[in-house]
Order: sequence, then C-alpha cells, then structure tokens
Amino acid sequence: MTAFRFTRAASAALLAATCAASAFAWEPTKPVELVVPAGTGGGADQMARFIQGVVAKNKLMAQPLVVVNKSGGAGAEGFLDVKGDPGNPHKIVITLSNLFTTPLATGVPFNWRDMTPVSMMALDQFVLWVNEESPHKTAKAFLDAVKAQPANTFKMGGTGSKQEDQIITVMIEKAAGKKLTYIPFKGGGDVAVQLVGKHIDSTVNNPIEAESHWRAGKLRPLCVMDKVKMPYKAKLTATMAWQDVPTCASAGLPVDYTMLRGIFMPPGVTPDQLKFYVDLLAKVRALPEWKEFMEKGAFNQTSMSGAEFSDWLGKTEQLHRTLMKEAGFIVN
Repeated sequence: MTAFRFTRAASAALLAATCAASAFAWEPTKPVELVVPAGTGGGADQMARFIQGVVAKNKLMAQPLVVVNKSGGAGAEGFLDVKGDPGNPHKIVITLSNLFTTPLATGVPFNWRDMTPVSMMALDQFVLWVNEESPHKTAKAFLDAVKAQPANTFKMGGTGSKQEDQIITVMIEKAAGKKLTYIPFKGGGDVAVQLVGKHIDSTVNNPIEAESHWRAGKLRPLCVMDKVKMPYKAKLTATMAWQDVPTCASAGLPVDYTMLRGIFMPPGVTPDQLKFYVDLLAKVRALPEWKEFMEKGAFNQTSMSGAEFSDWLGKTEQLHRTLMKEAGFIVN
C-alpha cells in the first residue's frame, strides 16, 4: 500500500512537471529585440513602446523587450534585418503597411512571406487633419477648396514617400481632380508638429499621432478614412469625441483606407517559439491598459493570427499592388 501511495504521488508530481513544461515549451532566454521599421514618434513606434511597457509592468515575459528603430529605406532596413536573421526567436518586428509598399516602391528584395506572421494587433485609422485655425470646417469644404485653387497650392504632409500617406494623398487628388504638393517627413510625430506650425495645410495622420494636439486645441479632424465611424464616446475636447468624426465618404470625400499594425518574427522559427509570441500578444490585448490605448488612439480593434492572418495579408498585398500601380509608385 505504501508503494502504491508513493507511485501515485510520484505520478502526480510528474504530471504537474509535464504540464508546467508544456505551458512553457519555449520562452526567451535573453532580451528580445522589437524592431520598428519606421521613425520615432509615429504610430508604429508608439505601439511598440507601449507593448514594451505593459509587458514589463505586468511581468508577462521574464526577459525584457528592447525597442530598436530601423527606418532606413522606408523601413526596408528593418525588414531586411529580420529577414536576414532566420531562426532567431529573440527578434520580432512591428509592421505597418510599408510591409507591402516598400518592396513595390523600391524593388528591395523583400516580401511579407520572408518573415513569420505572428498577430494582427489592430488596424490603424487615417484622419484628415487641418490646423484649428484653418477656414476648412468639413471634409467637403476642404475638397472644394482644393478643387478651386491652382494645382499644387495645398501642401499635404506625410510620413515617407510612396507609402500609406502618399497613397491616400493620391486618392484625394483623384477625388479633387487637382494635384497637391506632398511633403514627406521622417515620422508621424514630425508631421503633426509641422501642421501645428502651419508649415503645411493638411495631414492624414493616424489618430494617436495627432490626438494630443487636438486635445490642446491646435488641430482639427475633418473625417476618418474607414467604412464606419470610430466607436469611442469619451470627449477629447469640450465638444467632440472620436465618435463625432464622420467617415470621409459620408462627409463628401470618397477615400477609404486602414493600416496594419501587426507583429512578425524572422523566418524559420519553431512552432513553439511562434506560439509563445501569439500567446504573449493575446495577453497584451486582454489587458485593461491595452483597451485604454486602443481608445486613446481610436484604433479599429480587428485582431487575428494563424491562417486567417496569412489570408488577410495575401489579399491586402494585392490591394496595395493595385493602389501603387494606379498611383504610378511601382518601381520599374
């Protein structure tokens, strides 16, 4: 009887140890580099640093996340760094839609399939912004003013060249039948500051890049480039919440575009290594801090991983190929 009790206890201990081991089939053994293929202050940089902070605060990972900006070549520097480090599970990259645009615009030897998709964290919005002192109170008034002025009169600021902001600028140009002067800056934070200083006439900044300037009474949102209005009801100014910003289509500007905020790993990682990050990011998205971050940045809270994410990536790549071709941005 004694031997049986020992065996049963030993079996229970072995089972517990096995379960514990399976729960952590793999985890980082050294600091993890979180690559940002964009400049500082923009939406991707802000999300990366937020993830870094909440992972540390909530002790979701034993090793630290270290954010590294590699913005050269419209993000190609960051993407090629990750592509060129096969099998390294201690490196992840936050992606925006330059995942699709940069290879098409530059011919750099890179495709999203050269990395391992982990998770879509959210879709980011684009808002048409003007300075608070601008005479244009609505998207239609802005569009009418562009139509009425000589070509290249209006200055549109954006992040980078032949990327999301300039693609949207081309969409606005087509709606107006008039060219804008597009002025590229290194990051979304710089773009917002330029609009505050009236060095440009408009931007299509992501909400999080201009939110603080809106609160401060420096900038005015005219419309959001999504199919539906943003759901967030908390007032950011005395009179307006994100929910009060109309869709561009409903406001007379036929432009519709959202941007990826996703996480990838290098190629050649193991299923256990991939699962660790899928699970880690699911824990991040479950945090109350994440929900607050989503509301502050007025994100479209679509998330996915696995085959669903890969299917979405393939379809969105084709959409960008079409948009880039129409804009004349594909390298010969």
